[in-house]
Amino acid sequence: MDPVGELDPRYSDEDATPTEWAAVVGGLTTADVFWVTTVRKDGRPHITPLLAVWLDDALYFCTGPEEQKAKNLAHNAHCILSTGCNALDRGLDLVVEGEAVNVRDDDDLRRVAERYESKYGSDWHFDVRDGVFHHGAGVALVYQVAPSVVYAFSKGKFGHTRWRFSPILQGR
Repeated sequence: MDPVGELDPRYSDEDATPTEWAAVVGGLTTADVFWVTTVRKDGRPHITPLLAVWLDDALYFCTGPEEQKAKNLAHNAHCILSTGCNALDRGLDLVVEGEAVNVRDDDDLRRVAERYESKYGSDWHFDVRDGVFHHGAGVALVYQVAPSVVYAFSKGKFGHTRWRFSPILQGR
């Protein structure tokens, strides 16, 4: 059963309707680029673009262990992934809030690696061993973000829809 979104009339056209969950999943599945926001130890935000895949009701992304976002997540797992269209009069912008959990199980990582390659092509092939992605000489940590809150901002006819998820349903 799909979650039910709540339309916020403060930020929506009078005749707007809530965005359907299927449209959100479609957007998260097909988006090429996401922006991840993390928080540095001193409280300053850090935002950077990356690739992500939607699998089993969560977003997955990878990063090198020495990159700023990995360092930030080691200190504070709360993060936001966003994607959308930068046009004002069309499109759907999506924001996923949650906690990034480092995925270390090789079987789970293989499924995520397969999704990366099927979505982004053979340039994004990862070998999996020892709880990380291997690509050339480098390694990457993989994070799962099960949504705690999702926002959809429809444009053209403006609508602001929010879904809240129980913490019990997170952290697969």
